[in-house]
Amino acid sequence: MGLIANFIGYIPPGNINLTLIRITINRGFKQAMQFIIAFSCVEFFFTFLIMHAAKWLSEQVHLDVVIDWVMAILFLVLGVATWLHRKKPPETKYSEHASIKYGIILGFVNPMQLPFWMICGTYLITHEWILDGNAALVIFSIGSAGGAFLCLFLYARFAQYIQSKFALSTKVINTSIAILFFGFAGYHVVKRIYLAVRPKQATEVKT
Repeated sequence: MGLIANFIGYIPPGNINLTLIRITINRGFKQAMQFIIAFSCVEFFFTFLIMHAAKWLSEQVHLDVVIDWVMAILFLVLGVATWLHRKKPPETKYSEHASIKYGIILGFVNPMQLPFWMICGTYLITHEWILDGNAALVIFSIGSAGGAFLCLFLYARFAQYIQSKFALSTKVINTSIAILFFGFAGYHVVKRIYLAVRPKQATEVKT
């Protein structure tokens, strides 16, 4: 269940898989695998902790607001960084541990996993599809790490295939990814503004 749930969770484009595509194309498949392995290891601990705290997190007021603004800032930072480096040719040499550190950092700074496991985790436990004991959640978290690894591995292979077949330039790829990051940041900002304005409009209509 952990493998299936997290595999599906990483299929939609987001900060993790788009970053992985950029690493695969700019740095090569070896660096991408280092990123995937490091990220998947962190995902194990991340899932385990969130599944333990899923019920408590779901009861926190305004947590969704905080997550949206954090994601908006994160996407904006990633978009700016990618945009500024869009014209730079890929470096031939990278630090052996650069992608590992990047995978660990993004593994912890991954706010989108909070609402995902709050909803999915609570659903699975409530419907008794999984047990909520420590041993059961360890097994579930191993599956979750495996699901993240498998989905990201396929993303890396896909990026490698696209690059080899279409011979896209680094500038085109980085620019496209930067635009997507900016788009996701804009989505979260517009969403929060819309949800903030809507209650006021509803009150005015009633009045």
